[in-house]
Amino acid sequence: MSSKSRIIGAVEIGTSKVTVLVGELNGRELSLIGHGECPSRGIIKGAVVDYKAASDCTHAALEFAERDAHERIDQVFLALTGGHLEGFYNEATVSVKAADNMISAGDIATVSQLAQSKELPAGRMVVHHIRRPFRVDGRLVPTSPEHLVGQRLGVGYWSVHGAENKIADAIHVIGGFNLEVSELVLASLASGYMITSAEDRQHGSLAIDIGAGTTDYVLYRDGVPHTTGVVAVGGSHLTNDLSIGLRLTENQAEKLKLRFGRALVQARDRGEKVWLEGNFAIGDRQFPRHTIEQITAARVWELLEVVKKQLGAAFEPEACGGGVVLTGGTAKLPGMAEAAAKVFGVTARLGEAPPRLKESLRDPGYSAALGLLYYGLAARAERAAMPTRRGGSFLRSMSRLFANT
Repeated sequence: MSSKSRIIGAVEIGTSKVTVLVGELNGRELSLIGHGECPSRGIIKGAVVDYKAASDCTHAALEFAERDAHERIDQVFLALTGGHLEGFYNEATVSVKAADNMISAGDIATVSQLAQSKELPAGRMVVHHIRRPFRVDGRLVPTSPEHLVGQRLGVGYWSVHGAENKIADAIHVIGGFNLEVSELVLASLASGYMITSAEDRQHGSLAIDIGAGTTDYVLYRDGVPHTTGVVAVGGSHLTNDLSIGLRLTENQAEKLKLRFGRALVQARDRGEKVWLEGNFAIGDRQFPRHTIEQITAARVWELLEVVKKQLGAAFEPEACGGGVVLTGGTAKLPGMAEAAAKVFGVTARLGEAPPRLKESLRDPGYSAALGLLYYGLAARAERAAMPTRRGGSFLRSMSRLFANT
């Protein structure tokens, strides 16, 4: 390892698996050098419910990744999801102080601080302040407004906050491996960054990551994140529906889902049957294909409708020229893009990872972990470049969080 390089771990503690990617950062060049994963235990819907079990599988994934990279991880970017996450919008406007109306770094810092100053209830902490474009005298300014001339400077932030105890649980799992969590990144922002292009985000697009236990989404407008959210429903709920509806074990239902599940009903012959195992051994059974598709399609449709309802007025088909982009393991279910197109009334497609990545990491299930590295570094650089009067909200929240533990 070069003396100037840093080794960064991206950790996604998911409901079905823990994924760790290792990146080596040399200046601005990031190289993926390691990968490890382990089936999840002690994690339900993105939250730690059994600390020891969650620690064991996460630490195993970290060990595999470090062994694969032949390096020790220096710091960690951690993906955050879960139904406890919520968001709100707050904006502020200030008068430009200079006599010649030229906007200064001080003006930018002041209006940004005011827009981020809304108090949270006890037990909550900010995860992200996501800045929307500045406005100078009502005019949209997509980049920094410093040195522009105007009388009024405004900016708004979509602020995401979560339960301190749930966030602390995830951070403590990493800390148990003697590693520091230097960045918390919303899973939706990480995934969205990987599967949408700058052009998609500029024209407006909706990225949806459907995992096993949660569905994370981010709506883009004017090139930046506009609204984010989490639905505590994912692929495991399709499996559970099949298990209950067809009286199967979870493992049997998962097999049927992967082999015959669809996001839209395609089977026309209600009498068509499919085998559970296909080996005709004792215990192998037949099930109507149409029924399997009906069960999975109903849950997918409900899930997408919940996302649309949560977005509310923020989602406007005419402002979503980039369409819906889907990722996550459950997004691979046949017919998912067609179902999303029907629900949202815009084009929809399965997101693709950049071709520069090796084939084994191009699966939709790795979008969040990959995005952790690339989005995390980009967000850190942007934050460092923005004028501010005090420490970043993440560091302030972390200090308060661990002062109370």
